Amino acid sequence: MAPATKADLSGASTQLALSASQKAAFDHDGYLIIPDFLDPTTTAALLNETHTLLRNFPLETHPLTKFTTGKDGGAHVGDDYFLESGDKIRFFFEEDAFNEKGDLIKPKERAINKIGHYLHELSEPFREATFTNQNASIARELGFRDPRVLQSMVICKQPEIGGKVSAHQDSSFLYTNPPSAVGFWIALEDATLENGCLSFAKGSHRRTPVKTRMVRQNGNTAFADVEGAHFPQRFDVQEQVVEKEHYTPGEVKAGSLVLIHGNLLHQSEKNLSPKGRIIYTFHLIDGCYEYDQGNWLQPPKGGFSQLYRAATLAQAVTS
Repeated sequence: MAPATKADLSGASTQLALSASQKAAFDHDGYLIIPDFLDPTTTAALLNETHTLLRNFPLETHPLTKFTTGKDGGAHVGDDYFLESGDKIRFFFEEDAFNEKGDLIKPKERAINKIGHYLHELSEPFREATFTNQNASIARELGFRDPRVLQSMVICKQPEIGGKVSAHQDSSFLYTNPPSAVGFWIALEDATLENGCLSFAKGSHRRTPVKTRMVRQNGNTAFADVEGAHFPQRFDVQEQVVEKEHYTPGEVKAGSLVLIHGNLLHQSEKNLSPKGRIIYTFHLIDGCYEYDQGNWLQPPKGGFSQLYRAATLAQAVTS
């Protein structure tokens, strides 16, 4: 069945909703790749905005905060620069951009791991690509009643030093009770095996509970046991222990969208190639569910951004 279409919004694809087969694939696998989601003009505009941000941020006043997920037993980044980034655009360095003495050994534009976490409100190109009818329609097809955009990031996966990201579940970082997070991951450059594309443990969202979550603790971050629900409500789940998950690579072309369920185990390898792998991602949670004060990321004064309302306003402006 062909997806519904409507007039283009902000240079985005005219696909408005998921087909029955796409929705079934997402429900079964926990992720869905949609090629050509953004047209080349929009993709280029977002890439250009990324390079502008990287070129213009001031190195002199930066605390040189490095980003690490902390899922391998090490400490997660947790300084004030990180914890207060929920309503700002901030820049986080690759660990390997520094030598043993702590000196930056890469040009700043080639040293950043990610930019976050409020691009969807403070950068016009990224805002226009986030709050669209097509994204709102996808959220509706996935069962969201009140989808909220709570964070957005550009992840650079820099040439030669782009860090490995170990297997993780996004709902561990963006926990609601019950879990509801879904990632919209958009390639702005080709993502390949050579430069560290994503890989996925198919179906792991239906068998792998979210057992820990990242919380604020004494001015830092830590992982705490989840006391609420471990699985989302919408899926038929059966908790299983898998000794070794099999990961399927997800090579994609620039402009592709990957939808990622918050319970799904996924990872990416280090980028040792001479090519970068810049992507834009934003995450939704359902505002109908509990999002408590223990979570590391706290809402800005006006609350997390409402996707349905903002998409409607964007359409009114462009009509």
